[in-house]
Amino acid sequence: MKDLLINKKMRRTFILALLFLCFGMTKSFAQSTQVKRVILFIIDGINIDAPSKLNMPVFNELAKKGTYIPEEYVLVPNHPTVGAWRSFSTCSFPNPLMQQGTLFFKPENKMIQELFPTQQTVMIANAIDYRSLARGFSTAIQDVTMTDEDVVNSAISILQSQNPVYMRLHLQASGTRGYEISQASEDKPYCRNIYGEGSPYVKAIENADRCLGKFVAFMKKNKMFDNTVLVVTADHGENIGGWHSLFDPEAWRTPMLWIGTGIAEGRTLPYFEQTDLAPTIAGLLGKDGPNHDGASGIFVKAILKDVDASTYHPSKYLKKFDEQISEFNTLRAELIAKAKDDDYYCNMAALLENGTTYSEPFYHQDRVMEWYKAGTIQHMLEANENVLTRMRQALSYKIYSKSLRN
Repeated sequence: MKDLLINKKMRRTFILALLFLCFGMTKSFAQSTQVKRVILFIIDGINIDAPSKLNMPVFNELAKKGTYIPEEYVLVPNHPTVGAWRSFSTCSFPNPLMQQGTLFFKPENKMIQELFPTQQTVMIANAIDYRSLARGFSTAIQDVTMTDEDVVNSAISILQSQNPVYMRLHLQASGTRGYEISQASEDKPYCRNIYGEGSPYVKAIENADRCLGKFVAFMKKNKMFDNTVLVVTADHGENIGGWHSLFDPEAWRTPMLWIGTGIAEGRTLPYFEQTDLAPTIAGLLGKDGPNHDGASGIFVKAILKDVDASTYHPSKYLKKFDEQISEFNTLRAELIAKAKDDDYYCNMAALLENGTTYSEPFYHQDRVMEWYKAGTIQHMLEANENVLTRMRQALSYKIYSKSLRN
């Protein structure tokens, strides 16, 4: 009996020791690696091929020394200026996603900066489109008269006087120049070609790279680089023809790099979802992600030097969702086009619009503020696929029927 009591006591002691060990091992990444700040450096609309085609020595060198993702998938960059979205956000879909880390957009969602209510956080952009993201920042500067150089100079000035734990810099010039190219007259050699001769987009991207170099040089000179994680990416990609149509796969992908304290050196990851950006930044700073629901992202630990990246098998939900939205809009356009000459397609197009033939309507870009009704991203993808299947069948039905008659 005495031996039994001793064994029970030993087991209890062992369990308590194990729990203590586990608790110690789960202390925050920020504490164990001394990450003092994360800086999100956004160059608007980096085309997927820009690092290899253009003169971007700073970006490319940082990519070699950190963890590089050649293709980060972003949410379709739709930018409504009317409707429910406009009352929620002043910018395109990807930008609140970057701050909130979930596809289920709600006014009550938290953003990264709101995880640090008693610490300094900074947002600087040379555009006013991002004003809906400013909530919770201790310092927020948005000025359309600023150049990309001004954004970086302001950031340097703030780092000299403040100690922000999170900073978001947004260099807007390349995105603006990309849009101008999409609208350029045909006498311009870069008309609808961001890589055309004399392209202002090329000049803007290469200038942004120089600005990045100045910023990194400042941090290294002032010994800030040793306790910082720098993330360089874009809010969305860029069409070859300029701008960022939600239907163009080039707009869904952009390069991304992570470098700094605790980040793996010389590593390349094949995929990253924009949904995971906010929770990963939060995790690096010892916080849980800002939101937790059926479509929120995760802390991607595969970027860390002490983590085996071979275990990283992303779900690729966002890639699938983007593809579904693009196909839905294409099939809907085909139905409507055929409806002009055929009542069958006319009826199918009408039924599609009012959703009466589907147990659940398609979660497309115009329903963005209703995406949360799906409950989970998995269910949203399943519901969408059901609608797409019906649309494909409707478009192939006439061809099939005609072949039977012949």
